[in-house]
Amino acid sequence: MKSKPYLGIIGGSGIYELKNLKNTKWVDIKSPYGKPSDKILTGTIEKIDLAFLPRHGRSHNLLPSGINYRANIDCLKQLGVTDIISLSAVGSLKENIKPGHFVIVDQFIDRTIARKKTFFDEGIVAHVSMAKPVSKKLSEIILKSASIDTEIFLGGTYLAMEGPQFSSYAESELYRSWNCDVIGMTNMPEAKLAREAEIAYATVAMVTDYDCWHSDHENVTVENIIETLNSNSNKAKKLISNIIQYINKIDWKFDDPAYTALDNAIITPPEARPIEASNKICNIARRLI
Repeated sequence: MKSKPYLGIIGGSGIYELKNLKNTKWVDIKSPYGKPSDKILTGTIEKIDLAFLPRHGRSHNLLPSGINYRANIDCLKQLGVTDIISLSAVGSLKENIKPGHFVIVDQFIDRTIARKKTFFDEGIVAHVSMAKPVSKKLSEIILKSASIDTEIFLGGTYLAMEGPQFSSYAESELYRSWNCDVIGMTNMPEAKLAREAEIAYATVAMVTDYDCWHSDHENVTVENIIETLNSNSNKAKKLISNIIQYINKIDWKFDDPAYTALDNAIITPPEARPIEASNKICNIARRLI
């Protein structure tokens, strides 16, 4: 049994590489669900095994709806990743959550409609709980690892929209009326699939701008957004380094509920499961198939 987690980092807009890794290698992994967004960078930092995947590809050539979320999670699982930290650019739906601020999300509302959202299809059915979609342990570690120059909020609801277009003013106000905190395009179905793969998951939502509800929205330029994106990227990379240092100092226990999310979740009895479908999910459900 490992004494420390194998940490997966999924980098969103503006985060296409991680530095300071030792024994690095860009690994080309095959998945029964197709190709992942890119090769996966593996290595170690402070004796912690780490796998980094640029969500949109290193050249940012994948739309949010064009990302193969199932292949991404499956390939990270193949490597042995136990915990994922998602770094995601978002817009703010709250006045007090300003560009440059980070939010450690604890809830999601999924408004995506054009994506494969489960590994369990083709004759095998499973229902995992998403009541608490993120890891409390990972979230607390992220908060404790944040530097004093990063304004970071613990808790918040992430509205996942389909994109690639941004929301209309009416949509933005609707999501605000739902008390959502940030809006983005990529954390669903990513979080759902991580749960099905029994990988603990947490999100650092990095605010680049206010959504279109805000009175200053028309004054925001592409240059402003890129400047904030680059600043957020640098802070996120520093945060990851701090997280790894923190994990090295603590006694890690593999007790997150996500690690056993499939217990009692697979409804289809073994004798009724198609062989091809069973083979396809053998990595995701390796404990039970």
